[in-house]
Amino acid sequence: MVKRVSTGIAGLDEMLGGGLIAGRAYLVEGPPGAGKTILATHFAMAGVDRGENALYVTLEEPADQLKEDMARLGFNVGSGNFKIVDATPVNPERSVVFSESPDIEFGESFERLLNSLSAELRKRDYQRVVIDPITMVKLTVPNELEYRKIFLAFLKTLRRYNVTVLMTAEVEKSDVEKYLVSGVIRLLRVESGDKIVRAIQITKFRGSAFDEVMRPYKITNQGIQVFPEETVFI
Repeated sequence: MVKRVSTGIAGLDEMLGGGLIAGRAYLVEGPPGAGKTILATHFAMAGVDRGENALYVTLEEPADQLKEDMARLGFNVGSGNFKIVDATPVNPERSVVFSESPDIEFGESFERLLNSLSAELRKRDYQRVVIDPITMVKLTVPNELEYRKIFLAFLKTLRRYNVTVLMTAEVEKSDVEKYLVSGVIRLLRVESGDKIVRAIQITKFRGSAFDEVMRPYKITNQGIQVFPEETVFI
């Protein structure tokens, strides 16, 4: 039997047949405001609640602001098992340094980020890693073929550390990633009758059967709630 990893969202775990498969990389894609970061936080904190170490790399939203948002949703951001590092650009002309780990740098290349992540993973036994969003790293490699090679090397390196990885990206900017990761979870806003609803769909999940029907979800003051028994029709 394969080891399953909870996403922290009961309805989504049900759609996945019990959760993600451990030790693999997954992508959450969706438009701005869809809840990608909230879903990624659920995933990281589900590990923390189980005594696992989780590393959260934020490349777009400042870490302090992200922590505040997480805390408002009731997540235990003060846990010693949770580490958030800030790789947001402080100056476009300079290297970006993870604020809580001055020896970890994103800088101007994907390779530098990979080397920095590897160094951090060697220092501590992490079980979960979040990169939010991977889109920011993609901007450092303008050539798509080169990016594909680097991203594949990135996934192979992370597999050596036996971590389960969750990345986020905007839908129209994730073509390369969705082909190379083990699974893709898509968040959408769709018309259902005379109203707009949020919908979640698993479009890829290697190594397991899964529910590929579009299901509704809501963002509440406690995070994301998925309704696996209901269907969204378009």
